[in-house]
Amino acid sequence: MKSWCRNLLAVGLSVAFLSACSSSDVEEEPVSELVDIQATVFPEISWDTSVGEGVGDYYSQLRPTVRYDKLFVADRSGVVVAFDETTGEKLWSTDFNDAFEEELKTKTKGIRLAAGVTAARKKVFVGGETGLLVALDEATGEVVWSAHANGELLSAPTVAEDVVAVNTAKGAFEAFSIDTGDKLWTYESQLPNLTLRGTSSAAYEAGGFFVGTADGKVAVVVKNNGQAAWEQPVYSPSGGNEFTRMADVDMTPLILGENLYVASYNGNLVSMELRSGRTVWSRKYSSFNELVEAGLSLYLVDDHSRIYSVDRRNGLELWSNSTLKNRELTAAAVIDNYLVVGDLEGYLHFIDRTNGDVVGRIQVDSDGLYAQPLVVDDKIYVQGRSGKVAIVVLGEE
Repeated sequence: MKSWCRNLLAVGLSVAFLSACSSSDVEEEPVSELVDIQATVFPEISWDTSVGEGVGDYYSQLRPTVRYDKLFVADRSGVVVAFDETTGEKLWSTDFNDAFEEELKTKTKGIRLAAGVTAARKKVFVGGETGLLVALDEATGEVVWSAHANGELLSAPTVAEDVVAVNTAKGAFEAFSIDTGDKLWTYESQLPNLTLRGTSSAAYEAGGFFVGTADGKVAVVVKNNGQAAWEQPVYSPSGGNEFTRMADVDMTPLILGENLYVASYNGNLVSMELRSGRTVWSRKYSSFNELVEAGLSLYLVDDHSRIYSVDRRNGLELWSNSTLKNRELTAAAVIDNYLVVGDLEGYLHFIDRTNGDVVGRIQVDSDGLYAQPLVVDDKIYVQGRSGKVAIVVLGEE
């Protein structure tokens, strides 16, 4: 089944309407088969382990993070683990099912972590589908505080000085005290009848959170009071039914200098002025994956797993690659002169940034890769659906 259809979150729609997701018109679009490549880069796994039971076929954006000389990993079932970044030794492990045993007595499906991991201010922040937001001590894994947001947490928390902010699936963007977990304010955005299953993490710059909304906008929310400085549509929904009017902004706005860049589902890739939200340029692309940049180029994986390089000065397309179409690609990451993306069969693909050619490949987890790879110090950190966590490096020919 096509990934966008599987990941839809329906609100207030009839079963008959939703059954369109199961129709043969949607299901049968073919997944591109892998073809032989002229390899010029040769990735290899330098370290791997397993954390928890994985995410299975569930929607998740859990991905590792590296900070404080540690690798932090969370599993959907509620396990958070810290490894020594250099040696791979396990330093601590915290099981939320033990830490929140009393709370779970009223929950039938467990913790179900889906948001994170974010490490900052000597803490590790993770959130879940129940709205639970937890801050752990980065050195020991002990729970510093826990709080509840108004809705599912499906994207990584954003830390800004003394505040940690989360975007919920109910359209509430909420801020909590870094030190105590006290809720400081809530900013509400309009939630359409039908949205993608997912939310954007916020970017933070100059006292404001820049966050995408489910109704196709970017809002700037002032850190000190939770008020909107401005809102600007990325795409104005149109069409004859709820599907064609979906316009979610499910990526973190990318801030570069005086501009920000963001794309919407069913809509546009735009450049906006940071201060005013004025649109500098707009191009027709549909995506829910994170944007990345290198030099003067933006790199985008669209909703059909086509990959594009776009000149960030004017939005002109430099190249495109559709050889991995419908392979449910992750967002891209940049390493050296390459882009790296994961796919539904657990392959990492390496793409030449200058021309879009696939020049390297390695399979990491046969159950599939689902979240954007993390690149730190020439190492690629990935987390697979089976729970496998691996570090991939570029080897010599």
